[in-house]
Amino acid sequence: MVGAVIEEREARDGSPVTGKGPGPFRRFWSRWPLWSAPAAIAWSVLYGAAHVYWAFGGAGFPFARVPEDRASSSVLDPSPVEVVAPVFAAFCAVAAAVGAVMLHQQRTGRAVSPGRRRALLVFGWLTAGLLAFGVPDYTLIAVVAFAPALVVFAFTGIPGPQGGLEDILYWHRDNLIIVFLGGLLWALATLAHQRRTADRCTSCGRGERAAASWTSPERTLRWGRKAVWIAVLATIPYDLTRLAWYFGLPLGITDEFLKEMQDTEGMLEIGLGLGIMSTLGSLLTHGLVSRWGEVWPRWVWFKAGGPVHPLTAIIPASIVSLALLPGSMMNFRSGFDPEMWGTNTPMFFWGLWGLALGAATYSYHLRRRGECGTCGRG
Repeated sequence: MVGAVIEEREARDGSPVTGKGPGPFRRFWSRWPLWSAPAAIAWSVLYGAAHVYWAFGGAGFPFARVPEDRASSSVLDPSPVEVVAPVFAAFCAVAAAVGAVMLHQQRTGRAVSPGRRRALLVFGWLTAGLLAFGVPDYTLIAVVAFAPALVVFAFTGIPGPQGGLEDILYWHRDNLIIVFLGGLLWALATLAHQRRTADRCTSCGRGERAAASWTSPERTLRWGRKAVWIAVLATIPYDLTRLAWYFGLPLGITDEFLKEMQDTEGMLEIGLGLGIMSTLGSLLTHGLVSRWGEVWPRWVWFKAGGPVHPLTAIIPASIVSLALLPGSMMNFRSGFDPEMWGTNTPMFFWGLWGLALGAATYSYHLRRRGECGTCGRG
């Protein structure tokens, strides 16, 4: 049984086996099946307590109506504190209880009835989806896109009328990042519980049965390539509109709006930069199904010929794929404007982009993974 193998190896070594000389991050990450449930519980308790505070009149309710330059585009913004805060507090209390049940099973190893297992998994996945993709807006992908600039701005200040980083990452947006992180914790906790109760390795998902044929290297490369091309094609509408605007073509917008952007210092340059970053990102996506995604190519001269560690590709690709989804859903909620479709319709495809990029990343993971350090399979 997988559980017995894991317990035997951990009892012998004191921690999950992670290979030769793993660094601190890899050691920490290798234990995610153990810490994800306690972390999800802690998040639920703390965030639920915050909503209790807001329900009783505390300051800082993150979904309150605020000036437009301090608002978010969350589905909950704005909303009445007397309704949302108690509901969120109750939801977090139920989530903490569900997490406690998962944690109890993790520590005792007792079998779970099919009905209870199904109910826990449904709640866990719905909670993860709601928190990670339902409540947040485009903040996450904006932070990812502007991350290099934000690091510079932290030292130099932000050009223009803004006062500082607090004018970009204000509380209404910070709260959505916290909610998104809660969704990720719940996804990890639920995945670990799903694997554990199916008697599979919680780290790699392998079980006693032979792996499905679609996970073979040949099959994963085949569907991984299709996913890469879908991801690349999904970026084209956004890239084309931003490029057209920079060169004075009102593609998908009115002439008045183009003039307004031209009169706003740096606006078109930012759009062009984001379009270029999107294009470069789509080119890098090919590395997930190419040789240069496994062995550093010559144009990376300081590492040329050396092996690419899988996490070097998996971590950034996973972050981008997850961040794209709530941004896409937010733009769908904004609707379609025939005269101004260029402002948000290209972002409808971000959902397809995120799903395809996630599939391509998973294909890369399946091909690059070796023997599991926890159960020894592979």
